[in-house]
Amino acid sequence: MARSPIVRFYLGQSSDLEGRRIEQIWDWDNSLLEEVHDYIQWLFPLLERSRFNSRAPVLTQADIETFRTNDELKNRLLISFKRMLQFYGLQCLEADGAISITMADSFPERRQDWLNWGDHNHLRITRILTSLRLLGLEPYAQAFFKCLTQIYQAEPDDIDPRSYTFWKEAVTPTTHHLPPTT
Repeated sequence: MARSPIVRFYLGQSSDLEGRRIEQIWDWDNSLLEEVHDYIQWLFPLLERSRFNSRAPVLTQADIETFRTNDELKNRLLISFKRMLQFYGLQCLEADGAISITMADSFPERRQDWLNWGDHNHLRITRILTSLRLLGLEPYAQAFFKCLTQIYQAEPDDIDPRSYTFWKEAVTPTTHHLPPTT
């Protein structure tokens, strides 16, 4: 059975349309992650075409099933997620089957790049939450949302309430209409 472009990319078997391999993106510094805008759709694919990168892959139901049943794919998705958490100044802690996302020591510095009203990273976060849930890492999406809720409550002037609503909808399994994403 032929593998889709997103599955081949995630397994390290092919590059994205710009010739970048997933491992290269994982190694980018935070400046590149902020400045480049056409990688996030590859790291966190969705069912609908991106309004900002129409050439990015779109998930199929077969892709979703492949991710949900393939531990290697889920582990590599987790690497992507943890890299983006580092970008946001957050960290993933796992102990005794419990997952929590908390502020890392780098949070005071990293928040400068994303914790601003209307920042494009808020759309990226919606995409990340939605993709994690679709591809079988819902506990991580829920933990991320819990951390974002704490940040939103502590920093209400830095996050548009609409962004927070999109995040909440992204982790709600009954959501049929997905919010705008990058």
